[in-house]
Amino acid sequence: MSACTFFGHKNTSEIIQPLIANTIIELIIKHGVTTFYVGNQGNFDRLVYLTLKELKKTYPQIKYYVILAYLPTNNTNYEHMDFADTVFPDCLTNVPPKFAIHRRNNYMIEKSDYVITYIKNNFGGAAQFAEKAKRKNKTVINLA
Repeated sequence: MSACTFFGHKNTSEIIQPLIANTIIELIIKHGVTTFYVGNQGNFDRLVYLTLKELKKTYPQIKYYVILAYLPTNNTNYEHMDFADTVFPDCLTNVPPKFAIHRRNNYMIEKSDYVITYIKNNFGGAAQFAEKAKRKNKTVINLA
């Protein structure tokens, strides 16, 4: 059973949602990927989440999880999310907030065989974790 995770820019345009969907479908059909992990920090993550939620209707065998870096609070913006889809890994329980996203992203890389990214420049968090995934011999697919 193969798994996939995602990293992309916070300000990713809605226009790439069909590309996200087509890439996920290809992984499901051609590579047997059944498990998907996504964060919840920006628009790329939101687009991936909404796409996975929709694809679940056509591909009921897939599972997807929103991996939280922090436990939700009243002032956290999660209005698009169904909390049944969320996971807060034990390894983040005692992590200071400053390091939580970093630790969460490492967790997702370790659990995945494939990484889908949307990275237009080679700096920033998404680019850093895409490079880390490559060093760990994960298959990285950049949609940009």
